Amino acid sequence: MSTLFNNRQARRRGILFTILLAITLLLMAFSANPYVLEFQRGLSFALRPFQGAISGVAENIASVAGAVGEIDRLRTDNAALRDENERLANENARLQPVKLENEQLTALTQLQSGLDHKTVATRVIGRETLETRRMVTLDKGTDDGIAQGDVVIVQGGALAGRVTDVGPTFSKVTLISDGASTVVGQLLASGASGEVVGQAGGVLIMRNIDSAVQVGLDDEVFTAGIEVNGGIRSPYPKGLVIGSVVDVQRDANDVVQTAFLAPAANLDSFELALVITDYEGGLPPIEEQPVPCGTTGTVPDGEVPCYTPGPATPAPKATARP
Repeated sequence: MSTLFNNRQARRRGILFTILLAITLLLMAFSANPYVLEFQRGLSFALRPFQGAISGVAENIASVAGAVGEIDRLRTDNAALRDENERLANENARLQPVKLENEQLTALTQLQSGLDHKTVATRVIGRETLETRRMVTLDKGTDDGIAQGDVVIVQGGALAGRVTDVGPTFSKVTLISDGASTVVGQLLASGASGEVVGQAGGVLIMRNIDSAVQVGLDDEVFTAGIEVNGGIRSPYPKGLVIGSVVDVQRDANDVVQTAFLAPAANLDSFELALVITDYEGGLPPIEEQPVPCGTTGTVPDGEVPCYTPGPATPAPKATARP
């Protein structure tokens, strides 16, 4: 039985092989036929536009896919760059105050090395800016050699004020823009002097300037450093810059005139200062104070000492800025 089944399978495979061989021979015969070849060329020519279109579409699809990939890559790169720029901007903002402080420290160090006085570098830790009250608190005091009456200067050698209260680790400075401050200033151009006092708003007033003196805008004013007999010295060393003239008020009937000054230092925002610790200004000790004007008593505390009055002169008319 199995032999019969095997014979049938062999006959079927032989028949299938014969058919396939015949089809192959027929196709080879047809492919070599000139008419068939012409038909193939015609069909290829007719389909060529479609092939080009299909090829173009395929290329466009590939190009779009590539563009989408490139856009996605650029988006990722832009996000990374944005994060980096934000980080750098934050870092720059953080370092900006450090850079400014370093510049101020450098300028203050250069100033310190160029002064003839012994100084202590300090930092502002408190500020009082009421309408007529201008004071700052520094982070050093008697433990660092600072004493009441010491003069305080800032960047550029500009006068800031004087120490009016001091403790072991702090100093309170009354600024020259304070309403209670008085400094004898001297005009650089003419050498004329006058009293520089503070007022509300931060502008300084230089009053009691001889009316015969020509005061020009932008004239610089320095500490006069007046010294008189009897051991009385100015509370401020000579030659510290106070400010420059921004306005002048004259009255033909007055014997004096008034100038308005812009402070040389930004008194409302400075953060670092030098305290001059070796200048002995003002009055000598009480036991060494002279008896002024031939009378008993002591010289009043202030920049301009008492003196023997001459013939009575009209008091200068008080002036105020319009």
